[in-house]
Amino acid sequence: MTKNKIIIGSRESALAVLQSEMVKSFLNKEHPELHTEILTMKTTGDKILDRTLDKIGGKGLFVKELDLALIEKRSDISVHSLKDMPMEVPSELPLLAFSKREDPRDVLVLPKGADYLDKSKPLGCSSLRRTLQLKVLYPDMEVKSIRGNLQTRLRKLDEGEYAGLILAAAGLKRLGLENRTSRYFTVEEMLPAAGQGILAVQGRAEEDYSCLEGYCDREAWICGTAERAYVKYLDGGCSSPVAAYGELHGDTLLLRGLYYREEDGTYIKGQLEGDPLRAEELGITLAKRLKESMEKGESS
Repeated sequence: MTKNKIIIGSRESALAVLQSEMVKSFLNKEHPELHTEILTMKTTGDKILDRTLDKIGGKGLFVKELDLALIEKRSDISVHSLKDMPMEVPSELPLLAFSKREDPRDVLVLPKGADYLDKSKPLGCSSLRRTLQLKVLYPDMEVKSIRGNLQTRLRKLDEGEYAGLILAAAGLKRLGLENRTSRYFTVEEMLPAAGQGILAVQGRAEEDYSCLEGYCDREAWICGTAERAYVKYLDGGCSSPVAAYGELHGDTLLLRGLYYREEDGTYIKGQLEGDPLRAEELGITLAKRLKESMEKGESS
């Protein structure tokens, strides 16, 4: 990394580029002497759209090319949606900072002009985590997988393929599409993916990233750390239906989790409070408790 230039690696979708622009804006404001560029690339996960993520190897496929660009020094940092990051991050490519969290909730989006759910058509969503929880919220509706970037999904919705889509509020808000939202699900109704709404900045070990000083949000770092520790303990990759969401209330961290047992398709939700300074430990403790409860037969 040169002293006066930083190249930011990004997926090429409109949302990914906009998120990278947010980090670029911070660097430009805090360090006007720096020249910043965004290097976009199509990842393997962006190319394979005919199968669900759990069938093609999980969301690690969204970061492989970005990791390679860092290793080969074609880029200096990468910007990711934290929820799309694998739980195992290479030690040579550490996570450097988390952004302030955008709205972590999932939302229902209806076709343009619609004011009700057409139950003769399926709901579209991209994860088993959402599918599991939708079966409780909409037990009489079919849920069908949908892949592609946000604009592609919305186009398919508006062309009449789906009754509605379940999307992350954060992406819609960042793209100025919040007006498409028909319903916000509470985190109790639809527990978010670990890291949902948070941007992660990744770099190379042993490099000087003092230019990022002031970017990392303390609450997002604490909550994101607890959420990822929870999922990592349960061996849940980014395509796994495991879910976790943390909230900081003063000196207390409240962590909610969802644990899914693949053998019989049952799941359990629970929560635990603890010390924010021991976020990782709290995540592991909640994961152990829910796994033990599930093994005792306490399913949702």
